[in-house]
Amino acid sequence: MFLRYSGIAFGMAVWPVHDENRPNIAKWQGVYFSVSPIPAGQTAKPAMTTTSSQTAAQTAETARLREISFLNLAHGLDHFVLLIYPTVVIGLELIYNRPYSELIALSSTTFIAFGVFALPSGWLADRWSRRNMMAAFYFGCGLSLIAIALAPNLIALSIAMFMLGVFAAIYHPVGMAMLIEASGAKGRTLAFNGVCGNLGVSLAAGISGALAYWVHWRMAFFAPAFVLLASGALYVWMTPDDRHSTKKRVSKPAVPLTPKVMAMLFGLLLLIAFSSGVVFNILTIALPKMVDEGMTRDHSLVMIGGIATMVLICGAIAQLVIGRLVEKFSAPNLFIAVTGFGFVGNLWATYATGAPQMVALAIAIAAIYAQVTVNDIILARYTADAWRGRVYAVRYFTLFISAGISIAMIALLHKTGGFSLVLGANSIVALAMFLATLALVAMILSIEQRHAAAQPAE
Repeated sequence: MFLRYSGIAFGMAVWPVHDENRPNIAKWQGVYFSVSPIPAGQTAKPAMTTTSSQTAAQTAETARLREISFLNLAHGLDHFVLLIYPTVVIGLELIYNRPYSELIALSSTTFIAFGVFALPSGWLADRWSRRNMMAAFYFGCGLSLIAIALAPNLIALSIAMFMLGVFAAIYHPVGMAMLIEASGAKGRTLAFNGVCGNLGVSLAAGISGALAYWVHWRMAFFAPAFVLLASGALYVWMTPDDRHSTKKRVSKPAVPLTPKVMAMLFGLLLLIAFSSGVVFNILTIALPKMVDEGMTRDHSLVMIGGIATMVLICGAIAQLVIGRLVEKFSAPNLFIAVTGFGFVGNLWATYATGAPQMVALAIAIAAIYAQVTVNDIILARYTADAWRGRVYAVRYFTLFISAGISIAMIALLHKTGGFSLVLGANSIVALAMFLATLALVAMILSIEQRHAAAQPAE
């Protein structure tokens, strides 16, 4: 409805989102009016174009936030399912009458597959569909957990765990590429996604221990399987196919690199990925048993899982903090700081016992989680979106293939000298990661100086 009065037109339209900066808009009793002078001899016309553009923008923003929400959920579930068995295995020692070192070695099939299959996952996502690969993650992990719960013997159990690793490998190369694209590599968004992954790690020990203790060890696998299958169905229903957008992705990074510099830079990033993977997996896989031996021997799985969860929550807090800091301070300098703290925490945990050891482990875990957010931001700056899935695939292949080595280290070193020897070896790896970070930061500073000098003056 339009009224012409004293040369002023009032165009009546209901806007989907209020914007204080929208020009020529007045509001009265919840209704927005377009207010503009009408030149003599002209008739007022409704401004429908702006309404349509606002609606389209709101729809796109809703879809973007929905995608980020599903990616956050998937990250938490990904880490949760990988750490169910390392908690439940403590109770399986009595069921199968096998030592911990032998039973924990069975999980190596999961973590080897988790690393190896990151490579084809990233390639398929970039060439086919990132959205469909994420759907495969949800359904594949859910069905694999059901197979684990129904496994009649250790051989079938190890095969089912291998399949869990195959589907769990999808998330990091695919999900991180999707998150970088959807968020524009914003520090807080990446940090919160990291927190979701950390919560998956943190809650896995407590929830799995409680289900195994109060219900049955198989229920520790059935319950998350149901969550994954239900989430997968919602994901497919609520997110559109993205195969049409594969060829539209940007093929140039924010900072171009020569082949030689690129090889050196990514070589250091892969070294950091491998060492951080060893440190991360030793800490998270062995933590329930370290709590069992260090503080709560002869206590229930519920208490062991609860203490382990409290220690792991420190990683979530660290990621929230680093997400804020990375938007205010230099990411390379923060990278040095967190890897340095990681080395200190691991070294302290090697010689500490009881409650001080839990504090040291909390520092080490906080540092290893904080560096993930900074690492992702640095890597995103030097990779193009069109092949980012493959770059992340190589990085996470290197990171997670180290899990098999980590499990072998835990089994061998724990049998030889207990967790003092395990943590001592982990400290050496953490030191190597810190030194590699120093070299990486020195190279980044040189690259950025040359890039700044090459930019045209404004």
